[in-house]
Amino acid sequence: MYSNNSKTIKSSLCIFMDEEKGDEIGYVQFPQCFYNLTKNEIYGSSFRVLLQLEVLGFDANGGPSYMGSGCFHRRETLCGKKYEKNYKVDWKKINDKKVSETASFLEETCKVLASCTFEHNTPWGKEMGLKYGTPVEDVVTGMSIQCNGWKSIYLNPEREGFFGVAPITLLQNLVQQKRWAEGELQLFFSRYCPLLYGHRKIPLKLQLIYSTYKLWAANCLATWYIVVVPCLCLLKGISLFPKISSPWVLPFVYVTFVHRAYSLAEFLWCGGTFRGWCNDQRIWLFKRTTSYLFAFFETILKLLGHSQLNFVVTAKVADEDFSKRYDQELIEFGAASPMFDILATLAMLNLFGSLGASKKATMDADQDSKVLDQFGLQILLCLVLVTVNLPVYQALFFRKDNGKMPTSVMYKSIVFALLACMLAMY
Repeated sequence: MYSNNSKTIKSSLCIFMDEEKGDEIGYVQFPQCFYNLTKNEIYGSSFRVLLQLEVLGFDANGGPSYMGSGCFHRRETLCGKKYEKNYKVDWKKINDKKVSETASFLEETCKVLASCTFEHNTPWGKEMGLKYGTPVEDVVTGMSIQCNGWKSIYLNPEREGFFGVAPITLLQNLVQQKRWAEGELQLFFSRYCPLLYGHRKIPLKLQLIYSTYKLWAANCLATWYIVVVPCLCLLKGISLFPKISSPWVLPFVYVTFVHRAYSLAEFLWCGGTFRGWCNDQRIWLFKRTTSYLFAFFETILKLLGHSQLNFVVTAKVADEDFSKRYDQELIEFGAASPMFDILATLAMLNLFGSLGASKKATMDADQDSKVLDQFGLQILLCLVLVTVNLPVYQALFFRKDNGKMPTSVMYKSIVFALLACMLAMY
């Protein structure tokens, strides 16, 4: 992460020194932006809607959370000071304060500071400074500052304040999402749960906002149901949705299409492209069926004492071959990983489900309309999932570059998908 706007410090100081509201501001947060995004954001790394729309809603409820970078803190907040209503900073007194020490004293002080031994047996990491012991220490730190009575401000200038590097392979992206979701869920089940730690300290709406992001990983359960169950029930001949001819189908159709249309409108309003939105929806599916799944169960196992969470650093350095495919907006699948086994298996499962439904509809022309009437929504869902997974099929069967799926992943996905289909049918 590096500075891209020389005015960020001045803008932050203007907020801190505002005569009316500045004294209650604990930190000023700038959005996390990335300089290496492709035109259509192949891995959905821009968090466009989150940073341009959702985070703005924090301001009316106490301010955004601390995002780990691109942030200016008031010194007192990191030292654990609680906000006092009549608290005023005497800037003139601070500016006039002079400190004179000998060079040898400063040298010894710097040595102690660099060794970090001054933190031992002190409130550092618990009541002061960043809150250690969790993969998302930034979120805990920001929430603790807000629980001490301070507010925060989200500042998104026209020229980006800071730039970072986004992952350029799918596996890097999924590992990063897993680490974030794992840390957030771990936080929800700890003493820092927003509903408990923030009770009577921050507004209820802000507690709920924090909880929404803490429960990212739990989304894997509903997503897996949507991806797997309708497909298998379609092969078995079990209808899960109202018939197309039934008026009860209207709520399902309305919610589905209006929600997607609203999502697309948000993305376009924030400056994205239609292809970028499609890529964002694809990554939405990928990370909820893999990253969030691993994050959820590893957190549960840790709570039961059977697993130990480790901090995983996301690799941001890649060779020229990776970079070339990234610039061409080709998804990188060229690694053997359990996450890719899952993605390929789910893609093949929905492909087989769609083929099975087509066979059932075409074998008997008289029953064609009845099949479409009874299973129309399930067939549509399978076809949508097949469309979303088109890059997976290309990587499995058609691509010849090093970014294709490994052969072992292809064989395993076909076997697992066929086995699931056979069990569902019999």
